Parts: sequence; structure tokens; C-alpha cells
Amino acid sequence: MRLGFIGTGTIASAVVSGLSGSGHAICVSRRSEARSAALAAAYPEITVAENQAVIDASDVVFLGLMADAAPAILRDLRFRPGQRVISFMAGLTLGALAPLVAPAAASAIMLPFPGIAQGGSPILALGDTTDIDALFGATDTVFALKDEAELQAYVCAQAVLSPAVAMVARAADWIGAQGADRAAGETFLRTLVGSSLLGSECGPMIEALNTPGGYNQRLRQHMERAGMPQALWDGLDALNH
Repeated sequence: MRLGFIGTGTIASAVVSGLSGSGHAICVSRRSEARSAALAAAYPEITVAENQAVIDASDVVFLGLMADAAPAILRDLRFRPGQRVISFMAGLTLGALAPLVAPAAASAIMLPFPGIAQGGSPILALGDTTDIDALFGATDTVFALKDEAELQAYVCAQAVLSPAVAMVARAADWIGAQGADRAAGETFLRTLVGSSLLGSECGPMIEALNTPGGYNQRLRQHMERAGMPQALWDGLDALNH
């Protein structure tokens, strides 16, 4: 498949890295020149071109632009019938994108995460996910969402990653304060939390960790008394408005 990328920021670069070696011809825009040059140097199937040349060379075009800058950039570009456009921009609806890329089809919004570079990462998708499934379904997990409201809920909820990581880092600091090796403690906690979450749904895991008087139960109940669940809920509500 001939794939083009307009914008080569952190996420677009991760997607390109994840696609490398899959037999696709990939053309990336010269925008963010240091990143585009690094990608072309790292992977033989990648070429670098100006925005219009990227579109001319591609059947599927990925847009890795800032939503507020996209209209000014796209209005000067010429798409063609039969092309499919996949946007990484959560802040620009498919309805708003469609006239900017016509006569190509604004087929989907795709929200990947940096782990897509290695595979095994979640991908949020809204719209026609046919190309997304074909390109990433074998290596990553595609979550096809039904509408803009559901996409927004997922976008807000994914922000739980930052406080979760901060909690692990703080617990590692506490291990270090007890005289133990902080770096080893962090590695242990990352392995523990990551493998546990991948191995079980949250409900059964909470129940399994609910041994009366056990360390897990006591710390969870302490955090609940301190207001953590309501603070999380309130924070998510604030992001959604």
C-alpha cells in the first residue's frame, strides 16, 4: 500500500516506525525536517517530499497536524477521488475535515499512542476503520468507537495514565527512602502493575487483592478515605467539559 504522512511529529513518527518493514511504500512530509530525515535514514522504504508530493504519491494519507493549523495547510493541497484520509486530530471532526480533503474521503480519526512504534499498543478509531484494521490489526489493538461522544470519553479517560505513572514513581521514591535501590524498585513496580493489568480485568483483580487486613486492601482503603476515587471522577468530568 502507498501511504503518506502530512506532519511528522512524535505520534506520526511512531506510527511510521511501527509500519516499517511491512512492505508499504511510505512518503513523509518534509515538515519537522529533523524527524523526517531521521525516519528516511532509518528505514529504506521511506521517502521525504513536500506536502503535495506526499499526497500525489499516496493512496492513504495520514494527517498528523495540529487541529487549529490544519485548515490553513490543507486548503492549498489537492487531493484526488479514491484517496482515503485518516486523521490523528481529535480536535477536528470528520464532518469538519471532509470539505478540507475533498474529493478524497475523510474516512477515519485514528488516535494512536507512542507504543505503536513497537506494537502491542491500543488505537482509538472512529469512522471507517477498514484501512486501520488492515494496517495495524495484526500488531496492535484497535478500539472502534461509535460516535464523537464516545471518542471524547476515551480521550479524557486515557489521561489516567499520567497520574497512574506518577503514583508508581512516587511509590518507587518511597522504596528509595527506605534505603533500598530506587531504580530497581521502580522496575519492580512497573513490571508488577503492567503485567497485572494485562493479565486480568479490573473487577476480579480488585477482589483478588481484597484480602482482609492485607497490604493491598489497607492501602486502597486509605486512598479511598483520602478522596482519591472522587478526585479522579471530578477530574475526568472537568476534562470532558
